[in-house]
Order: sequence, then structure tokens, then C-alpha cells
Amino acid sequence: MSTLDRRSFLVLAGAGAAACALPRTKSVPSFDCVIRGGLVFDGTRSPGHTLDLGIRGDTIAALGTIDPEQARSVIDARGMCVAPGFIDIHTHSDGDILEYPDDESRVFQGVTTEVTGNCGGSAAPSERWSDVAAYFRALEQHQIATNQVLLLGQGTLRRAVAGLENRALTPAELARVVQLLETGLEQGALGLSSGLEYTPGRYTSTEELIALARVLGRRGKLYASHIRNEEAGLLESIDEALRIGREGGARVQVSHLKAAGKPNWPKQGLAIEKIERARAAGLDVLADVYPYTAYSTGLTIFLSDATREGGADAMLARFSDRAQRERIRAELGPRIESDPGGYELIVISSTGCEKKDVVGKDLAAIAKARGVDPGEALLQLLEEGKTEVGFVGHAMSEENVVRVLRHTLVMVGSDGYAMAPRGAALLKKPHPRSYGTFARVLQKYVREEHVLELPVAIHKMSGMPAAQLRLPDRGRIARGFKADLVVFDAARVRDESSFDDPQRLASGFSHVLVNGVAVIAEGRATGARPGRALR
Repeated sequence: MSTLDRRSFLVLAGAGAAACALPRTKSVPSFDCVIRGGLVFDGTRSPGHTLDLGIRGDTIAALGTIDPEQARSVIDARGMCVAPGFIDIHTHSDGDILEYPDDESRVFQGVTTEVTGNCGGSAAPSERWSDVAAYFRALEQHQIATNQVLLLGQGTLRRAVAGLENRALTPAELARVVQLLETGLEQGALGLSSGLEYTPGRYTSTEELIALARVLGRRGKLYASHIRNEEAGLLESIDEALRIGREGGARVQVSHLKAAGKPNWPKQGLAIEKIERARAAGLDVLADVYPYTAYSTGLTIFLSDATREGGADAMLARFSDRAQRERIRAELGPRIESDPGGYELIVISSTGCEKKDVVGKDLAAIAKARGVDPGEALLQLLEEGKTEVGFVGHAMSEENVVRVLRHTLVMVGSDGYAMAPRGAALLKKPHPRSYGTFARVLQKYVREEHVLELPVAIHKMSGMPAAQLRLPDRGRIARGFKADLVVFDAARVRDESSFDDPQRLASGFSHVLVNGVAVIAEGRATGARPGRALR
């Protein structure tokens, strides 16, 4: 060994000895959590790829191959699918999320974000929450499991200014509604919804809606509409929604697109064609759908404008007048014949009265048991429930549900509520969509019937609604996006709810993360409430 080699050897040996003598320190983990080895679908319709995800705080920090020792915790997703958390583009959880802040009906089927304030009715502004800012503060103070997006309800705004009167707004009143809309958007609402089958939305002219859409157009916000008629007047109502978007400059979403009532089923294809043509002509328009052949709403939907004007007390007073009661009963027949097609297709889901024996029964059976005709039974139920009576209407065809669901311009939305199978909820027999929509899509329409490919279904439930809402960091799996994530077994996901037994939690989702925090872990609720109001 040369002198130079010997010196080098001694230096290196000494350095090695010194290094061995130093105490070993444990490196700080790079990630709070690593989701390891899952088949990752990024929410863009792309095929799945086996990747690891590194989560730091509330954000996806890395994708690729990650040493699990770099993480404080590891979720083993091998053999499982990993997808962006599902965004329910159409819900009515505004008030219910405070009653059921763990949002079990939603998180057990992979929902991490809900869009509330639909069909013209929103939690704010109201007597309880004076404005959107107050409502958002309530959500954050209460703590909730899922993220919440709010649309302002056009009916809520109009009612605050003009009550439930069936008339045009004065210029001053319209200016006040516009001001409320502007304020709500400034405070973080992401758009406006209308419910034109409900009061007072049904009293609103197209021109009034266009004036509000102009506000949305200037701000790049969304107009989502429960259109004026989903039955015999479906096509004309689609035309109205498209006109509002074109003349107001707002992007449009047709809520829960359907053709209700067997006589109207042939209109479904024509309705889709109208939306396609408008899109091709440059209007930013999409639709949403729930994967069921039944809808759910309140019994007052079958009553005329004149009967509903003024609200519950005015309606009940008209029922008490013999001549008016006969008129109202006579009006019901043609309406029921068009949608849903018979009283036996109207199944009571809830009632505002203490007597719950009618829940789960159809109107024809209730009428027979009472010895009255079905129209009279309907009015009796409204009287007993002080007009607060919900029902499930079995009115759509499976063929049309599939046609709408697979269309490229249609997203998935439940039209459901935050709830859980306990407490007061057990007095109701709700539509199963609150518990089952997203699991049903994956089970029935992807795995069993092959209506949708898995990446496409995931896109309709994540990336597509995020883009519609202009949420910049949700709905996709990518570095820098929020860690709203679901891990599920595509072979085992199951919608456990049904019309006969609706309050059953979905299964097959092993982990659900909201803002990087697990709300479902190993298939069980954690009790964590990391949800936010998304402004």
C-alpha cells in the first residue's frame, strides 16, 4: 500500500468510527399518511394506475412509489380502488347536516362534498341565518364531517322580499332580490338554484329569472334549475332553462333530469337532444341524475298555483271550504294521471302529524282503508300533516334512467339528505337515494349491468362536478389537490338500501378521507368532523 493510499484508508476508517460513535436519530416522516398500492383513478376518466399517495396535512403531496416508512400512518390499499372523494352535486342537507353532523348516510358511500341549497330553497338567508356568512359560521362552529357548498335558493330570496304571493315583483322588489343574490355570492355561495314547481318559484316569470342569471353570468356562477315541469311540459321547461342561461350569460345545470309519468317517457330523448344542441351552440349546460326510477317530494306538488298561494294556512283554509275542496279534488285527477300515473304509485314517506301509520303505504291503499276516494285521502293527509307530507313517486322508466346516466353531459347527484339510521329519522321511510346513490352506481350500473366503465362513473361523481362548480383543488387525484379520497373494493361495494328498507348504510368503502382526515377507517366511522364550508 502506498503512503497516499495508507493515509486515505486511515482518514476513511477514522470517519467511519466517528460516525458509528454518534447517536442515531430517527428521521421525521415526510407524510402524515401514505395510501399504498391501490389502483388509483384520478377523476379525469383516465384508466386506473397502481400508485402510492403521500398526504401531508390536507393535501396530496406526492404520487408514485413511496417508502411506507416515510409516513406516520399507512393505509394498505392493495387490491382496492382509490378515487377522489365523491361530490354530490345536488342535495338538500342544508339544515340536516347540523342535525346529523357525522353525515353517515353520505360518507359511507364515499361522499366527501355536498352541494346544498337546491330546488330554489336554501338555508340562508332566513330567520335562523341572516345571510350566507352566518350560515357558514354555524357550519364551522358546529363541526361537520363533509365539505358543504351552498347555492342560494331563488325561492328563498323571493320569499324574503314578497312572501308567497302569486304576482310579478315590482322593480324595487326585484332590485332587492338582486341585492340579496349579490351579497350571498360575495359571501361565498357558488350560484343560484330555482325550484319552479314549488312556491314561490312557480310564480316567477322567465324574465325575472333572466335578470338574476345576468348577475350569475357577470360573476361566472352557476344557475341550477329544478325546471318548471318534468312531466307533460318537460320540453317547454327545458327550453326555458336554456333560454335563461343564454340570455343571462350563466352556465346552466338541469337538476335531476327525468321524464316523469308513463305518458311522458317518450319525451326523454327529445329533452336530451335539446341540451345537446344548446351545448353545441356554445351554452355551458350540463345535467344531473339519480339512479332510480322514483322521485320524492311533497304532496302539495299536485296542487294548482291558486290552491298553493299564500302557504300552508291559506291552503288549509281552502280545504275547509266545501266548494273549493270539490274544485281541488277535481283538479287532482288529470295531474295524477300524467304523473306518476296512478295513486298506487304515490307512497307516503313522512308526515308532519304524530300518526305515522300511513308511512310506507300508497295513497290507493290508504284511501281504501279510509273508505274515501284517493283524492280525498290526499287532502286528508295534507290536513293532518299541516301540508307537510312527503312521498315517493314511482314514475320513471329504467330505460330512461340508463339513457340519462350514461350521457356525457350528465353527472350524478342524489337529491338526498344528510341523515343516519337513528332517532327521528326512523319515523320516516325516505327515498333510498340518501343512503345509496353512489354505491348503487358502482354496484348496479358499473359492476353488474356494465352501463358505465368504472373511470367514467368516477368522473361523473368527482372530477365533472368539481369542474362544474369551479372548485380548483377538489375532484381529482393530483399533487396539490385536497386529500378528499375514497378507498373501496369494486367487487364488494353495495347499496344496502331499498324502497322497503331505505335506512341502511352502504358497504364496501374501507376508507374515506375528508381534507386528509379519515371519517371512515376500516369500514367504520371515526367520529372525525374535518368538513369545511367551501366558499
